[in-house]
Amino acid sequence: MTKCLTWIATAALGAFSATAAVAEYPERPITMIVAYSAGGGTDIAARTLAPFLEKYLGNDASITVVNRPGAGGEVGFTALANAEADGYTIGFINTPNLLTIPIQRDTRYTLEDIQPVANIVYDPGAFSVLPDAGIENLDQLVEYARVNPGKVTYGTTGIGSDDHLAALAFERQAGVEFQHVPFDGNADVRAAVLGGHIMMASMNVSETIPDADEGTLVLLGQMAEERWEGAPETPTFQEQGYDIVMGSNRSLGAPAGIPDEALQKLSAAAEATMQDPEFIAAAEEQDLALSFRNADQFSQDLQNLQQRYEELWEEQPWIDE
Repeated sequence: MTKCLTWIATAALGAFSATAAVAEYPERPITMIVAYSAGGGTDIAARTLAPFLEKYLGNDASITVVNRPGAGGEVGFTALANAEADGYTIGFINTPNLLTIPIQRDTRYTLEDIQPVANIVYDPGAFSVLPDAGIENLDQLVEYARVNPGKVTYGTTGIGSDDHLAALAFERQAGVEFQHVPFDGNADVRAAVLGGHIMMASMNVSETIPDADEGTLVLLGQMAEERWEGAPETPTFQEQGYDIVMGSNRSLGAPAGIPDEALQKLSAAAEATMQDPEFIAAAEEQDLALSFRNADQFSQDLQNLQQRYEELWEEQPWIDE
């Protein structure tokens, strides 16, 4: 009887210790890598999300956002993929860049090196120009490009980004040619178009709508299947006769091999955040197009997208402009 009680007590203590170990995460500060420059849509989304993740992770969680821009996101994605898989380095990852960069060139990471945690935002693409360009819709853009070959310069977050692939698709459909100027992040693209250094910005619609509302940029169209509620007056590309649907997922990721307890707690914290009225209000204020997908759902989404981009690369490599 005594031995039985001792065994039960030992088992109970072991179960309690295992539960306590799970509950202890995080025990120290967490670093969140953002693969783009400060002030862009990805950075804004990450910094809006971080304090709510801290809240739902509990245990006095602390998250520091670190910007690692460069090479269309490759610098930051590589840093995330090669970080220690202990739950204390996470990242805000983007599609299609996360997927297209390893397709178009040799990299020090692949999708298999990244553990999806949760999708937070799906943001359709958009074209925008300065008001003095005298262009108010896509047909007028096409007419200008035909009359002025090579004069339409446009900025994106890099070769193989959703912004870049969308512009290439538009060129093919419209039978025109633009001049591509890649940047490290959307904040840089925005500054370049507002400063008149490029004619057009190919950015996500949530990053464009604040300037469109202020009248400093003209939003020519959004690349959604249906008009995003944050830009209800802006027609889609399809409505204007151009069959282009393109956008960017902005999501939480971690190095592959992260402990399951950390993954589950991060995923649960993200899901709780997405249901928090204060976060929803903050996201609306920042024009974030929220779209939650849990770790399993988002993993499958990424697999499907990777197959799609591999097929697209085989059909027409986007590195050759």
